[in-house]
Amino acid sequence: MNNYIGVRKVKPVEDYKLLLTFSNGEQRLFDMKPFLNKGIFKELRDMELFQTAHVSFDTVGWDNDADFDPEVLYMDSKRITGKKYTPVKMPLSSAAEPRAKYRRK
Repeated sequence: MNNYIGVRKVKPVEDYKLLLTFSNGEQRLFDMKPFLNKGIFKELRDMELFQTAHVSFDTVGWDNDADFDPEVLYMDSKRITGKKYTPVKMPLSSAAEPRAKYRRK
């Protein structure tokens, strides 16, 4: 039997990291910095876009249609215990600026 582990929660935190909760209950920290110079992930250097991280089909996706293999997220992340991570502080945007501006056409 294959024990597939999917992402259940994602929270972008400081320094281009993702705080992930997996289907097995583990919380892990994934560092996106090594990927920010590759393909579609270059767009995620825009912190406002990086903040659009959300769970999509058991993995992490962004509003620019980028997504990540959940097995890579699990294997390349570090298990965390008890440490508090600070969410990225972003200025509040106006209601006139929808997040949809990052969606691909």
